[in-house]
Amino acid sequence: MRLTISVIKADIGSVGGHTKPSARMMAAVEGEVANAIDNGLLIDSFVRHTGDDIAIIMTHTRGEGSSEVHQFAWKTFLAATAVAKTSGLYGAGQDLLVDAPSGNVRGAGPAVAELSFDHSLSGARPAESFMVFAADKCGPGAYNLPLYLAFADPMYCAGLMLPPMIKGFRFHIIDMDNTAGDSVIELDAPADGYHIAALLRDNERFGIDRIVSKTYGEVAVAVSAQRLHAIAGKYTGKDDPVAIVRNQGIFAAPEEIISPFAKAHFVGGDARGSHVMPLMPVPLNTPVTGMYCLPIVSCVGFSIDREGKFSESYTDFFDNLAWDEVRQRAQRKAIEMRSQGWSGAAMLPYSELEYGGFRDTVSGLLKRFRLREERKPQAAE
Repeated sequence: MRLTISVIKADIGSVGGHTKPSARMMAAVEGEVANAIDNGLLIDSFVRHTGDDIAIIMTHTRGEGSSEVHQFAWKTFLAATAVAKTSGLYGAGQDLLVDAPSGNVRGAGPAVAELSFDHSLSGARPAESFMVFAADKCGPGAYNLPLYLAFADPMYCAGLMLPPMIKGFRFHIIDMDNTAGDSVIELDAPADGYHIAALLRDNERFGIDRIVSKTYGEVAVAVSAQRLHAIAGKYTGKDDPVAIVRNQGIFAAPEEIISPFAKAHFVGGDARGSHVMPLMPVPLNTPVTGMYCLPIVSCVGFSIDREGKFSESYTDFFDNLAWDEVRQRAQRKAIEMRSQGWSGAAMLPYSELEYGGFRDTVSGLLKRFRLREERKPQAAE
């Protein structure tokens, strides 16, 4: 069976500001999902939120970019948007950037990550397990560093030294500033490791699109690498990426994949999408209510049975006391960075500020600049 995992996520309304979706919104999404499973469109699905973003995790056999699956997700988000509007919630329908996308919703606002594989529970994959990362209040390159460390650095992933992974992985990196289409380069780790790092250091322009095993040709990672302002032409919210990561066996183990997130590394995002702040790992269904509106990321793990259904339970990887210390570190880093306010590295440069209002303010001031007349030297007395 050729199985596809699709994750489609959107910010379509939240309670009390950009915090979390309402229970009625979540119920609307879950109801639509249940119908899609009953009707045979989906094999299985799982719905949760991270901050104010609702993610629909799905398995099906329709393939990547399926218009049926994507249109289902779009209509489901519209149903939840209607609930948000009726309730007067903030940002209702915010990520739905077009009136009616034709077919694929990638590029229409929602974050989309998909990957497909032959699912037989045999050969190189006698068991199929995967993780889904969902981030809120941060830019599209938020996963660049942790995924690089997990799939290219044996200091973080000792499994890279074992025969199934010793040949390394191929990184597909996308130029997110190119609005003409998907502009992608393929680079191999470890051979092109420095070249990969040279691109991935710029989280706002370059992002990992997918990672593929060089030994087996199997896709290990798929990321929603796209920028909302490049789609809409104006700020509509931070890009809030999702990632699907297959694990174990021929891929990195869960602990090797999540350990780089203990860095609480700095990313663009936070309030108004305009600051540089640490990415804080949080449990599923965590609202954005802490100081400074920190960028947050959740991670949920599943196993898949022979029919393509999720295991009867799931693992909430960041819902563990071990991550409390990381969350404390993230808060300390955030307090230190935000104490610098608007100055220097604490905020993104004007070229990356997402709210058009910042640029409008500066553009208005630039019109008032005048060339100073050259001063004539004064005669000596």
